[in-house]
Amino acid sequence: MGLDSGHVTAVPGLSRTAQLKALGNGVLPLQAIAALRHLAARMTADRDHGTGVAA
Repeated sequence: MGLDSGHVTAVPGLSRTAQLKALGNGVLPLQAIAALRHLAARMTADRDHGTGVAA
């Protein structure tokens, strides 16, 4: 998720359920960045190969 090791798991007294709740949807921004980079690379490759559309 891009967080330091133990960011949530090293909090004393925090149950696993509370850890997961604290993390929430924090992974989504990193997944979005990866997806956008992947799509941009595919679009660039398609453009460079003359297809004009993403496959």
